[in-house]
Amino acid sequence: MTEHDIIIIGGGQMGLALGYYLRRAGADFLILDGEDGPGGAWRHGWDSLRLFSPAGYSSLPGWLMPPTEHGGFPTRDDVIAYLTRYEQRYEFRIERPVRVLEVSRTDKAIIMRTDRGDYLARQVVSATGTWSEPYSPKIPGRDLFEGVQLHSAHYRSPDDFAGKTVLVVGGGNSGAQILAELSQVADATWVTLRDPLFLPDDVDGRVLFERATARLKAGSSAEPVGGIGDIVMVPPVRDARNRGVLGSVRPFTRMTRDGVVWEDGRESKVDAIIWCTGFGPALDHLRSLGIVGEEGRVEVDGQQAVAEPRLWLAGYGDWCGPGSATIMGAARTARDLADQLVSSLKT
Repeated sequence: MTEHDIIIIGGGQMGLALGYYLRRAGADFLILDGEDGPGGAWRHGWDSLRLFSPAGYSSLPGWLMPPTEHGGFPTRDDVIAYLTRYEQRYEFRIERPVRVLEVSRTDKAIIMRTDRGDYLARQVVSATGTWSEPYSPKIPGRDLFEGVQLHSAHYRSPDDFAGKTVLVVGGGNSGAQILAELSQVADATWVTLRDPLFLPDDVDGRVLFERATARLKAGSSAEPVGGIGDIVMVPPVRDARNRGVLGSVRPFTRMTRDGVVWEDGRESKVDAIIWCTGFGPALDHLRSLGIVGEEGRVEVDGQQAVAEPRLWLAGYGDWCGPGSATIMGAARTARDLADQLVSSLKT
């Protein structure tokens, strides 16, 4: 059984950011990553996926992401290359692929049962992200539909949909970016709960993150002017706007064998539906502890699990750190969390 003071489950942006601060503090830690290589969830992003902040504002602690060669906001491949070089730069001890199957506890330690043996730690950080838990709504008749259904987690490029009739469901940034490129090769319709919120062309992820952080610190009474979920006008989305294809329609009420039925009773034949409807936290490995609630979350005080103080959660969204599911937010969350982890080892 391999033993360490601290084990981080997940080698994506949060795991690396935390590794930076723990390394600087001289802590004994190990990162277990279920992926086959560096990059975390970015390895699974669609081909043209891009950030909505400049490289310098999408960086982990200690080393700024280099400017892109193409001059635009970083793409998926740019991020993967950066994360790869980052973990090499700081020589983190990472074991991959190691998939944590179950977490249990004794009086003295936390035990992780994996597909490569057991690991033991005094403190454990779960940083597995959300990619492996895609969410899509339960629509009547969904099981009847014989066309293609795909979540944005598994979408790659528009090539497979050329000449098809496609519905893109979801009003966030992923829906906007995927709709923008599909509309060039397919008969694509954007389906959203309400009219999407488009930000001014000069507002990007830097502004959104600062606004979201300020609102969380101020409390729920703060004025919600622009949030991380609002749509950033990256170049492909601006191009789609200029082509007049960013209009959206309200959701269909049910699905049929070959299409959907709208609220007014009209039926449409559809070849494919792409669900851009978000994710939940990937916490199946913690269910053995009996602390995962009905909504799929663990009750936390900051990042510390209330029911198991030796377990910490990071990178799943605002409920465990403001903006912690973003690269910029991961860096800020990791700094404070590393201090708490190191302090906890002294008690």
